[in-house]
Amino acid sequence: MEKKLAPASVLRNFAIGQLGWAILSGVVTNWLVYFYMPSEEMIGGGWPLFITQGIVFAGMTIIGLITALCRLVDGFIDPFIASRSDSLDNPLGRRIPFMRHAAIPFGVMAIVVFTLPCTGNTRFNDIALLVCLVAFYVTLSLYCTPFNALIPELGRTQELRVNLSTYISVTYFIGTAVAYLVPNVAGIFEGAVGAAMSYRVTIAILAVIAVICMLVPAYTIDENLYAETEPSSTPMGESVVKTFRNKQFQIFELSDVLYWVAITMFQTGMPYYVTSLMGLPDDMNFVLFAGMTVISLLFYAPVNVFAKKLGKKRLVAFAFFFFCVAFAVTTLCGQFGIPAMVWGIAVAVLAAIPMAVLGILPQAVLADIAEADAVASGENREGMFYAARTFSMTLGQSLAMILFTSISTVGAGGMGYRLTALVATIFCMLGGLVFTRYDERRTLDAIVTNEESE
Repeated sequence: MEKKLAPASVLRNFAIGQLGWAILSGVVTNWLVYFYMPSEEMIGGGWPLFITQGIVFAGMTIIGLITALCRLVDGFIDPFIASRSDSLDNPLGRRIPFMRHAAIPFGVMAIVVFTLPCTGNTRFNDIALLVCLVAFYVTLSLYCTPFNALIPELGRTQELRVNLSTYISVTYFIGTAVAYLVPNVAGIFEGAVGAAMSYRVTIAILAVIAVICMLVPAYTIDENLYAETEPSSTPMGESVVKTFRNKQFQIFELSDVLYWVAITMFQTGMPYYVTSLMGLPDDMNFVLFAGMTVISLLFYAPVNVFAKKLGKKRLVAFAFFFFCVAFAVTTLCGQFGIPAMVWGIAVAVLAAIPMAVLGILPQAVLADIAEADAVASGENREGMFYAARTFSMTLGQSLAMILFTSISTVGAGGMGYRLTALVATIFCMLGGLVFTRYDERRTLDAIVTNEESE
């Protein structure tokens, strides 16, 4: 049966799913380290210590080791889930069944990672957090890998692809902004239940909202109408090898790993940059990120237009290098007698522009690479390409957690936090340099040639 082009209503429903998992991912990315490795100011204010603190091995902290190990385990699970999704023979399609079954467990585990450990026995808590965080990332992969594999299947033309990437970028940043609301909402409950418990209550509320959002595309999109649902017969190992043999994908993957190291260090450090370097209250995290998001959204329409006129490669490379400026400025926050809010606004404005570009276009670039590969190989292995991108995110975030939690302990007076922003700048610069090697023309020519022959 000839597949239909997805209408705008389907793309919007799909993007609502992105809103849901962005909330859950944002909560864990932004607040896990903050919750379990509190700053000196938080400890002085009575924040409880749940897990082992300080350096425990080779300059690394226990929270850094736990998060890195969990992400690496998740990275090896992703290809297995992608292979199962690519080869699934189900009346509902190859992706929707996974999304329906994974949404609720994903939301539950986002709550559990903040609630299971208790005070008293830190070694038990260390192990408990490790187990729960592994389960969280497994459920994340069960939902997100099939979800992301639908991107090139729903965006089957260049225009649809850029439009869909724009939609999901909007909901991604809204979801991440909502995740930054945690301390603001927690303040409502703090007087009644205490500081740590107020965070847990807030995260539980956000998780319920997120699950509802994730179920929207799972129950409103008929995959059979818009996507290729013919199962792939390629074994997992062979599929992984074929995916990583693609030269353009190799370039994309390496630049993506470097990007995720940089952006994860920045996002993890944001609460510390705001409170320890700028000297602002923690509820300003949401205010600044929301402002950053609003400014970023203003650039979405221009990015959408320029991507179609100038190509994606130029804009993505520009965004990498512009992000370096935002990270570099962060290293100086709180210095030279400049008011705290001025620093906050400066970082938010500078980061907004590259956020708009990198929020939209990398997904579209990967969709191009996956489609060009399908043309060349005759196999639809979108799931494996997006699992591989999830692996790059996983690897980058794992390295970022180790680096951030180790470097942030260096020196005193916030010196460690400044160094984390500097390291993020270096990784972002390297990512941009690698991405300049991507051959966009060759990729698009393969797609156009195939369309003209049909």
